[in-house]
Amino acid sequence: MSKLSNIKIAVIGLGYVGLPLSVAFAKRFPVLGFDINSNRVKELEAGLDTTLEILTSELTNAEGLSFSCDENDLKSCNTFIVTVPTPIDKFKRPDLTPLLKASAMLGSVIKKNDVIIYESTVYPGATEDDCIPVVEKLSGLILNKDFFAGYSPERINPGDKNHRVEDILKVTSGSDQATADFVDNLYASVIKAGTHKASSIKVAEAAKVIENTQRDVNIALINELAIIFNKLNIDTLEVLEAAGTKWNFLPFRPGLVGGHCIGVDPYYLTHKAESVGYRPEIILSGRRINDGMGGYVVSQLIKKMIKKKIEISGSRVLVMGLTFKENCPDIRNTKVIDIIDELKSYKIDVDIMDPWCDALEASNEYGLAVSKAAKKGIYDAVLMAVAHEDFKEMGIKTIRKFGKSKHILYDLKYILPKDDVDIRL
Repeated sequence: MSKLSNIKIAVIGLGYVGLPLSVAFAKRFPVLGFDINSNRVKELEAGLDTTLEILTSELTNAEGLSFSCDENDLKSCNTFIVTVPTPIDKFKRPDLTPLLKASAMLGSVIKKNDVIIYESTVYPGATEDDCIPVVEKLSGLILNKDFFAGYSPERINPGDKNHRVEDILKVTSGSDQATADFVDNLYASVIKAGTHKASSIKVAEAAKVIENTQRDVNIALINELAIIFNKLNIDTLEVLEAAGTKWNFLPFRPGLVGGHCIGVDPYYLTHKAESVGYRPEIILSGRRINDGMGGYVVSQLIKKMIKKKIEISGSRVLVMGLTFKENCPDIRNTKVIDIIDELKSYKIDVDIMDPWCDALEASNEYGLAVSKAAKKGIYDAVLMAVAHEDFKEMGIKTIRKFGKSKHILYDLKYILPKDDVDIRL
């Protein structure tokens, strides 16, 4: 391993995690940001970040940062940080394809004494049991003899301008003690919030995967409570606000659970648990509840429309918001898709408005047309699915104007006061 003074870092994957990390490290070290998407590299070289995580000024002022999509450029680096996605497939099984491809690529470029650090969320054991063997096979090098490995799970929260990468405490680990110290010192040099050195890579992997699993289970509980309270004709938000007056009540809210982390990571843990003979009950139950919320929301809307004598088949619904969370352009694994698909199953025409969403990306990813604005007076129902600040600023009068004289307004995210809407979760 090289000393910190001789480090040249390559960050593999320049998405919501890799780019902010590259900018942070470039303040102290020479950094090569690598991505297989040549268009992504070109836009970053031009100072444009379509994820909106990094300002143009931050890119242009990062003197130690360069970008490339040429694998040969990686050979000049000695420390590699992997931040590629770890999705699930259509059967909700872990898909390690991007991670294994990145490992194979690194196996063809690493040299003796180089270090590979993985940040992608995985199940315990994936780094050492799945990734490292690929590196060893392609490179002919042996872990902890010829090269070294670490794991430091990402904790980026897309769209969050208050918790930047330098301000989030970082868990670190290494394949042996010397590597663990190196990885910890490397991150500590740029992470102002500090680091926590785990005793092993498996511990660090497990710590990451349970962070989002815990949130997922808690949200599932609140979603189930919302279903119960709706049947009892009790407003869920009022209940949560009342319960929240106790100091140790956790402030979770019901809703759709999507995105690249919370709706995905639990399946990595349950997959590993089942591989060693244990079937998780609470985690999988929570996943079933959260995965079913899109259908539940639409069933509520349909019932309300029927009560108001609005013809369902051929009706027109405006869905406000497509991204997986507010004030963020990220549409990965957005559960608003579940609502849209369910509405279409009733032969309902669906229009989507989202000022944050990239229309081309929505078309390529989901085959959907998304606009920045909506027409007035043409909708039988308006469903507010994402709490963008833009929607809050519109106010009830503007939002109601989207609907016909007789329509339903469903506020899924508690954007508007209770008395201004027809339904809320």
